[in-house]
Amino acid sequence: MEKPAPANHPVHDLILRRWSPRAFDDREVTDGELLSLFEAARWAPSCFNEQPWSFLVATKKDAREYERLLSCLVEFNQSWAKTAPVLMISIAHLQFQRNAKPNRHGVHDVGLAVENMVLQATSMGLFVHQMAGFDADKVRELYGVPETHEPVAAIALGRPGDAAKLESEKARQGETEPRERKPLDAFVFTGSWGKTSPLAEA
Repeated sequence: MEKPAPANHPVHDLILRRWSPRAFDDREVTDGELLSLFEAARWAPSCFNEQPWSFLVATKKDAREYERLLSCLVEFNQSWAKTAPVLMISIAHLQFQRNAKPNRHGVHDVGLAVENMVLQATSMGLFVHQMAGFDADKVRELYGVPETHEPVAAIALGRPGDAAKLESEKARQGETEPRERKPLDAFVFTGSWGKTSPLAEA
């Protein structure tokens, strides 16, 4: 299932087609496909080219490792993400390697790397759902993530599946409800904070 965005201005097809389903098919994502996704993430821009991203990854080919990562998600997310063949946690390095000073751009740069991954996935017929609903402290404990690093988001990855098979009515509803975004005049400013840019008023 695809649910293209109703954009008001010309946008690349990959951006329009990208969305975050909860219904996943359990078909395997191959090692080659995963490597392409990580390669896309690898080439994201970052402050001072620090590349402050890391990924914990688990696939259903290793059931024990998959269940361990799945256990880090909140209960609602476990209920639907358990069908996805791949789970990940994105992690940001919060210090510059060059001088050990705080890198306040680290989380931003991880987001850039993940968006590269997401668009590459879309181009391959794969879909990604990122989640805030996970236990970062549990990730730290289970995987030995150092204090200099921050678990940012959980990620489910796979091919779109049958929404009717989702256990939760809330999850099923989300598969078909219209996609919405704030209008440009709500976030494009000129001159001072909150002053809508004339460009966005057009």
